[in-house]
Amino acid sequence: METAPSIFRDTVRKRGDRVAMRKKEFGLWHDISWNDYYRMVAHLGSALISMGLQKGDCVSIIGDNCPEWVVIDMATQCAGGIAVGVYATNAWPQVEYVIQNSESKFFFVENEEQLDKWLSFRDNVPYLKKVIVWDLEGLRHFEDPMVVTYEEILELGKEAYEQNPQLIEKKIDEVQSEDVSMLIYTSGTTGPPKGAMLTHKNLTWMGRAITSDNPMYPNDEVMSFLPLCHVFEQLFSVLGHITHGFTVNFIESLDTVTDNMIEISPTVGYAVPRIWEKYYSAIYIRMSDATWLKRIVFFLALKVGRQRATLSMNFKPVPFYLELLYRLAYFAVFRKLKERLGFERMRIAYSGAAPISPDVLHFFQSIGVNLVEGYGQTEGTGVTCVSRVGRVKFGTVGPPLTGTEVKIAEDGEILVRSPSVFKGYFKNPEATAETVKNGWLYSGDVGEIDEDGYLRITDRKKDIIVTAGGKNITPQYIENKLKFSPYINDAVVVGDRRKFLSCLIMIDEDNVVKFSQDNKIQFSTYKDLTQAPEVIKLIQGEVDKVNETLSRVEQVKKFTILPKKLYEEDGEVTPTMKVKRKYVNEAFKDLIEAMYKRSGA
Repeated sequence: METAPSIFRDTVRKRGDRVAMRKKEFGLWHDISWNDYYRMVAHLGSALISMGLQKGDCVSIIGDNCPEWVVIDMATQCAGGIAVGVYATNAWPQVEYVIQNSESKFFFVENEEQLDKWLSFRDNVPYLKKVIVWDLEGLRHFEDPMVVTYEEILELGKEAYEQNPQLIEKKIDEVQSEDVSMLIYTSGTTGPPKGAMLTHKNLTWMGRAITSDNPMYPNDEVMSFLPLCHVFEQLFSVLGHITHGFTVNFIESLDTVTDNMIEISPTVGYAVPRIWEKYYSAIYIRMSDATWLKRIVFFLALKVGRQRATLSMNFKPVPFYLELLYRLAYFAVFRKLKERLGFERMRIAYSGAAPISPDVLHFFQSIGVNLVEGYGQTEGTGVTCVSRVGRVKFGTVGPPLTGTEVKIAEDGEILVRSPSVFKGYFKNPEATAETVKNGWLYSGDVGEIDEDGYLRITDRKKDIIVTAGGKNITPQYIENKLKFSPYINDAVVVGDRRKFLSCLIMIDEDNVVKFSQDNKIQFSTYKDLTQAPEVIKLIQGEVDKVNETLSRVEQVKKFTILPKKLYEEDGEVTPTMKVKRKYVNEAFKDLIEAMYKRSGA
């Protein structure tokens, strides 16, 4: 019987003093071995048990990615508890909701900023026994009977472990595969978040499944920077990590992602589409600033790469002459480009958590970065389908994981049956019954399976637009085409029950600012920039290019550039940078109505 704690213990025995994790502090990288990792987990788990943690109790964690986060996560599971991650960017009422809903007994917080959130609702969470802080900057003289430091807890645990080292081992052995190991709260694009209950069986099965189709090895290196309370990051920094024993590198901060990527040069990469789109835009900017000779050489090489990628992504043979030209292009151009980005060792890279523009995937495949798209949801432990190395098919998310069944319902909804399907929503049997029926997970996504067994996602079921003329439109398809423009960061297509489609557009600030500087366009604020006639004309050109590839009914007839950036703190995007369509439609309804009033629709 496999559980996350038992697999973790086995890997520690195999890997011993080899490096499990690295963290950069004050300019130096510090190694943490598997033995160090286990010792901290054993001490912390022993402390939680001695402080009254019972089997099945929840422990919440809030903070940025760091070794402490995963130690707390694993210690909680080893002690028989349930780990609950909270987004570090959440406002205090959202944090309160998770602590209350999960009835957490302990709350680990990173720093003063996160502790302040708890202080705002401390009287409303009676189940909470202790709050533990691991970064004490600004809190040296803070005293509260409910608050203890991470170091104090480790010291308490060390004493408890030395007195009874078998206690934590016994707790690890008592954990059952059907026990809930973690609650992952969905990002709540359609209402309050729901806690998805993932069992040890879900996690251990997925830890092996994701790396059976695209293998990972003990000498692999990954870079941890997506939120650890999201299933996508958990797949690598926790599940894949304890299963295969590779090294996890924790970045310094979100501002240093690109610098740390160059330093670490991971062998396996993963990110949400927004990150890959940013890299694509950065390459575009860099090339527009290059000398004319470099530009010509790059675009000639890219043309060769595109031709080769188009053939291979449609499962067609690549002629010998084209392969030869590509090798030359790779040696002369793409190899150096990948080195500058920190991608030179990257064997495979994944995009997930939201749909990516097929054109962005195509671009990276063209320059020799093996970027593939995965598809899944929290309720299916993260992955349902993924492309295999060398078998990437244009416009699809790949075939189902080995051991996973996918079928399409009569209304087009994607249904999933797999050992990875979750136990249900915590304290919400009604929502569970709507989501899992007869063992099938109802994904809420609409798609189709092609002749090769590859899945193509068309849209979210609830997002499909029905025009006034009765035509069904999938906005995601159009939005992804628009997002391929280096000047468009995001787009929300509108048009339900309307005579035509319109669109709210969020500009890519870096590229549009550069365009404005190059063309001597005056602006003082972000709002000024979005309203400059030259910028509106620029975006109109990008929309026109997309419209040329669409049928008449799918074409965007009007657009408005949003005069403000979208922020997670304002509830406009999720922590994985997906736009909350419902919220944006409501928040900017005046702008939407203005587009239709101008044309009398």
